[in-house]
Amino acid sequence: MTEGTPPDALYQLWEAGRFELSTSEKQIDELRRVLSYEKLAPYINTIEASLLLENTNSMAEIVEVEQPCSESPDPDDNWILATATVAKADLLLTGDKNDLLKLKQIESIKIVSARNALEFFSS
Repeated sequence: MTEGTPPDALYQLWEAGRFELSTSEKQIDELRRVLSYEKLAPYINTIEASLLLENTNSMAEIVEVEQPCSESPDPDDNWILATATVAKADLLLTGDKNDLLKLKQIESIKIVSARNALEFFSS
């Protein structure tokens, strides 16, 4: 991850135990797929991507999600929303400006960017 960026700062906070990450097998599969995108190569190298996947598998709470929500026009995003609701998350962190960030909230879960999440953990 590019050092000094909000995603990097959040990753460091997570590794330090400042918050718990909840995810699902479906999200881990999606993460694995996305981390292979060539357009992300300038931001995260192969070793960092492998470490991120390894840490996610070993350190995150993995919840079982049986069906998606229906709030987003993107069917893949509905699995993410379902994961957050099953995990009873406080925040759903995303960079998806097209759909997820526009929702702003699902149930009591705030949908935020990495920068907004950093502000949340700073307050």
